[in-house]
Amino acid sequence: MQKNMGRTDKLIRMVVALVIASLYYFGYISGTLAMILLAIGIVFALTSVLQFCPLYRLVGINTCGVK
Repeated sequence: MQKNMGRTDKLIRMVVALVIASLYYFGYISGTLAMILLAIGIVFALTSVLQFCPLYRLVGINTCGVK
């Protein structure tokens, strides 16, 4: 897998994932909405750690500054 995510993109995704996790942990979201948001948060965190987004590859986007 070739990296296709830049530093800013990774940071935004990780912050969103942490916000979703915090909302769930403190009980602000629950039920089906919580499960959907948690799945999105897990995907965001995973893609941020791997620095690779499969959707970006399909669309042809590359926010990584290094070739």
